[in-house]
Amino acid sequence: MSEDKELERQLSELLTEEGELSEEERHEEERRRLSPKYEIRIQTELDPIVEETLKYRRIAKEIDGRYDEYMKKTEQTHKKS
Repeated sequence: MSEDKELERQLSELLTEEGELSEEERHEEERRRLSPKYEIRIQTELDPIVEETLKYRRIAKEIDGRYDEYMKKTEQTHKKS
């Protein structure tokens, strides 16, 4: 794992103009890389994928039918709305 860190450090030096990041820049970069602690989820009444697929299907025919399986899975819940 230390080899990965070393490669990352070397790459970081190559990509920055001065080579070494200042302490403030390093802390800022670490904060940017951290994943968020909270995740916000919003429940919707309509599935945007279903709605968009239905709109496209009104306009044109799909060549490969890649959304057929998804549409079958959501058919019951879509009709309830």
